[in-house]
Amino acid sequence: MQQFIIRRLLNMLLVLLLSSIVSFIVVELPPGDYSTVLRGQLEAERLAPEQIEAQVRPVIERFALDKPVPVRFWRWLSSIITFNFGYSMVMKQPIADLLNERLALTMAVSFVTLVFIMVVGIAIGMLSAVKQYSGWDYLFTIIGFIGMATPNFLLALIILFVSVMVFGSTSVGGLFSAEYLFAPWSWGKLVDFLKHIWVVVVIIGTAGTAGTIRVMRAQMLDVLSEPYMDTARMKGLSSAKVYFKHGLRVAINPIVSSIGLSFPGIISGATIVSLVLLLPLVGPLLLNALMSEDMYLASTIIVLLTFALVVGNFLADLTLAWLDPRIRLEN
Repeated sequence: MQQFIIRRLLNMLLVLLLSSIVSFIVVELPPGDYSTVLRGQLEAERLAPEQIEAQVRPVIERFALDKPVPVRFWRWLSSIITFNFGYSMVMKQPIADLLNERLALTMAVSFVTLVFIMVVGIAIGMLSAVKQYSGWDYLFTIIGFIGMATPNFLLALIILFVSVMVFGSTSVGGLFSAEYLFAPWSWGKLVDFLKHIWVVVVIIGTAGTAGTIRVMRAQMLDVLSEPYMDTARMKGLSSAKVYFKHGLRVAINPIVSSIGLSFPGIISGATIVSLVLLLPLVGPLLLNALMSEDMYLASTIIVLLTFALVVGNFLADLTLAWLDPRIRLEN
């Protein structure tokens, strides 16, 4: 098990290094840089060429925009390694300050959404398999197909419409009430956050929950037909022990292995939903950074989200190895 963990940790470091290189190159691919964007904005204001150059030149020198790409990458990577994260060109703030609360809220929303997907999807998928071809099975199948076919942003718009037109709500969207929006964290703000997050979790997690239901149902149906399940029943074990102890532990393997891979879908879904519901997450910040070619901010967000993905995969591997000893023996 120790060698298994060491190999996974080394793979994590390699993936993070490669992803940092790829993300920086991708952000650098569009022609020009932030100085080009800034120059265009100043020209639109009809400033004199001398005034434009006086404002653009300090930006180029500060962020080494006239240096080769490898030099800029090394400067950025050095700041990441030292947890400095650099400075945002557009927002004119330290990146650490911009990401402080947004990244924590994004991780909290993603984690709660993942728990919602796993708990609801596994429970309904098991029930649908055990009650195959019953009314419950047909109902959950219909709900699953509708959930998989409905985009997150459309579901968010529907909830906004219903909240305003049916319930007459005046405070729609966001993760906090108006009085807690800029307030420091306290017990009251945490409770208010928990009151608001469930709507966001349902919107983001609907498609993932529907997919988990279908996978869990198919896996559980395969397991229920195995001979060892019949043996467990003949031994006189209760239905709960047969289904949960002998069936669930085997059927859940594909779902556990997909936990880490589900993070990108959750985060990308949260990006679109956060634009509709005005959520203070990292998605809109990343979109603005890419549009304005704020390369250090964009690359830092991508690497941090990749780190969350890699950690999620690592934890999924550990859980899978714990559930199925064959995996750690093969590795």
